Amino acid sequence: MEKLFYSIGEVADILGESVSLVRFWSNSFPKFIKPQRNAKGNRQFSAADVETFKQIHHLVKDRGMTLEGAAQQLTHDRRPVDRQVRAIASLKEIRSQLMEIKKNIS
Repeated sequence: MEKLFYSIGEVADILGESVSLVRFWSNSFPKFIKPQRNAKGNRQFSAADVETFKQIHHLVKDRGMTLEGAAQQLTHDRRPVDRQVRAIASLKEIRSQLMEIKKNIS
């Protein structure tokens, strides 16, 4: 079952990045990422926000785009980016499963 909200630390773990980078991206992309705040004032991100973070991560870290370029891409058409991110995640999962199989038969 998918969680309703993720803490900033959980998002950082999902992305494999630092909490400070997640906070920076959260502040840099207010049009796309709208965290809610809990009673303590901590950011809480929805599943949609986490998907947006994955798209930003792909555009900035994997494809080498600037933050402005990533924002333009997300504004213009998110579908190709979403498909790429999902495909990469599927391939990583398949690779992980194959490595597990290889480990078990060796």
